[in-house]
Amino acid sequence: MAYALDVKRLGLGIAATLITAALMWFGTGMHPFWPLMWFAPLPVLLFAADASWWGALLVGGLACALGNLNLWGYFHATLGAPLSIMLRIYITLGLMFALALLLYQALLRRNAYWSALLAFPASWTSFEYLLNLASPHGTAGSLAYSQLSFLPFLQLASLTGPWGMSFLVLLLSTALGLGIHLYRSDRNQALNIFGVSAGVIAVVLVFGSVRLMLPAPGDTVKVGLVASDGPNEDVAEEGAPTARLFQAYAEPVAALAAQGADVVVLPEKLGVAVEPDTRAVDAEMQSLAEQTHVRVVAGLIRVVPPSAANIVKIKYNEARVYTPGAPVLSYDKQHMLPPYESNLTPGTSLTLMAAAGGAGTWGVEICKDMDFTQPSRQYGEAGAGLMLVPAWDFVDDYIEHGHIAIMRGVESGFGVVRAAKGGSLFVSDNRGRILGEVKSDAAAFSTLLVTVPQTHDKTLFLLLGDWFAWVALALLLLCLMQLVRLWKKRHGA
Repeated sequence: MAYALDVKRLGLGIAATLITAALMWFGTGMHPFWPLMWFAPLPVLLFAADASWWGALLVGGLACALGNLNLWGYFHATLGAPLSIMLRIYITLGLMFALALLLYQALLRRNAYWSALLAFPASWTSFEYLLNLASPHGTAGSLAYSQLSFLPFLQLASLTGPWGMSFLVLLLSTALGLGIHLYRSDRNQALNIFGVSAGVIAVVLVFGSVRLMLPAPGDTVKVGLVASDGPNEDVAEEGAPTARLFQAYAEPVAALAAQGADVVVLPEKLGVAVEPDTRAVDAEMQSLAEQTHVRVVAGLIRVVPPSAANIVKIKYNEARVYTPGAPVLSYDKQHMLPPYESNLTPGTSLTLMAAAGGAGTWGVEICKDMDFTQPSRQYGEAGAGLMLVPAWDFVDDYIEHGHIAIMRGVESGFGVVRAAKGGSLFVSDNRGRILGEVKSDAAAFSTLLVTVPQTHDKTLFLLLGDWFAWVALALLLLCLMQLVRLWKKRHGA
């Protein structure tokens, strides 16, 4: 009989591991199907309720690690991450998921049901937040990004940032797991736990639906985007190659201007300009802006040679802004992608400008900057209603990485105009709706012309920042204190 029970438990553990891993595999990654992530943890939560602690640890860790293998090829083949770093990533993810599951199990076994309900989502959300503070990749990898297509739920980002979204996604599975486990022994408690959790989620979805229905106030602007893959995707060498590439971009820029674009955004790192050659590029692009009466934002690597003031060569990943009748503005990328950009100097300041017609404010960021809540929140605090974003993706990650920028717009109240080579060109409003998108390899020079609101929207996230992450940390601490208290009570301490 004991052997039969062990075989059954082993079978249940394997089934829970594989089902959760499959739901995570398809619910996250390059092309996430958002409904799956709401139920992904449920099988391992149900298994943990009656399993040994080491069984729960093993099943939870393996399920999370296997589910995240959907990004193995991207990390290893595309980004070139060494095997040692890959193993560290998967061990860390699996261990943190397993520890969250163990805390849930320990509180459940001690009949602390409400604490168990909060423990699992609070643990993982706290991990995401602390990882965001320490990682060079910021919020990338957060479960919240699996929900970018679920627009009513995405509006929660305007209140809590990604942290509230990750918490509620995991709360549903936890409530279901508790409800199913308790239904026979304590039906009222099971219904109360699930009812309260479902009620909170319902309120969030009502809020999001109403927010989506409210008309966007203020002015709109026509924005153009241009990107080219193929031979134009690599960084052009300094001098004549860079000059030729900028000249090649001039024709589609002029065509978009003729169609009414007020601003045209080009990708990042189109070419290299070594001082004082930047003046020649600026003269070419400023002339284009003057002739076409359109503002142009273009990315390049600006190199400052050694001098008496700087004994070493300094390189910047820079966006140059060319406005008819105005001096050239520049923005230096603040968050670099290691190891590819480790030789570049990060910027430290914002670049703000008057919107077309003077009705509002625009800002500039570059690609990976949008993986972080800052500097986007600083731009939001400055009243930016539109963010112009030159970028460069790795082809397959145009959704998984490129669309991260959409959440920054919802959090900080601005529309996003993002032009990436090796990815896509898209425009989203401050509600996260994609107003237009085209792949960068759709033509020799892919273009997009979209009308987007340019009015800044005030949000609670702008006012209070990462307040919900601190709530999650506080809840985790309370759950740990509750576990210690119950342990002492049980052992008469």
